[in-house]
Amino acid sequence: MSTKRGEDQNLGQLIKKLLKERSLSMRKLSTLTGIDTATISRIANNKQQAKPSHLKLIAHHLSVPVARLLQAAGYNIDVIEQNTPSDIFNSIETIQEILVTSNLLDEQFNMDQIYQELAKYEQFAHTKEGEQKIFEEFETKVEQVRGMGPFIIELKKMYKSFCEENNSAEKRTILGSVLLYFILSTDIIPDYVFPFGYLDDCLAVQIGLERLAKLDGNNN
Repeated sequence: MSTKRGEDQNLGQLIKKLLKERSLSMRKLSTLTGIDTATISRIANNKQQAKPSHLKLIAHHLSVPVARLLQAAGYNIDVIEQNTPSDIFNSIETIQEILVTSNLLDEQFNMDQIYQELAKYEQFAHTKEGEQKIFEEFETKVEQVRGMGPFIIELKKMYKSFCEENNSAEKRTILGSVLLYFILSTDIIPDYVFPFGYLDDCLAVQIGLERLAKLDGNNN
């Protein structure tokens, strides 16, 4: 936890300042975020540690970067910012350590969780409902990510391939499970955990690509 404390580093003072600037009351913020008014009051008076999930909602409705509130709350943003997104595939163990020591995850992250989630969506990908989810919600989710990183580019290729009618059932299963993971999965690593929020999505794509490559190899 960071020990920096100044007017802008003190979460309670920062929230009160932002509320005043936006002419909002704690009660109104409670209505907007769905967080109990008493909880917001305790956070604003530095009597309760804010959870990252609280800060994500508060940041959204106060129109400030969530990283600013995380830092003000004492989460170790400096450690995270030293690890760029280009390094995220180098060591899962290192990322797990960063997330845990920064108090940004309640549970440790591991690859088995991603495999389990992907397996969950394999059968759903074969149903009309699953197909409809992919066709109707993929583009919307891509817009929400607001990025053109490599994993988004690969996902778009997967979506285009999924839309083709001449895929084998096995290939469609792999493509569909990754696309549904991206669209529907409750994130193992929440999106607000910068810069690793989409790490699990990236790894799901990587797993899918490896399975597709293996499938192509077996068919040749």
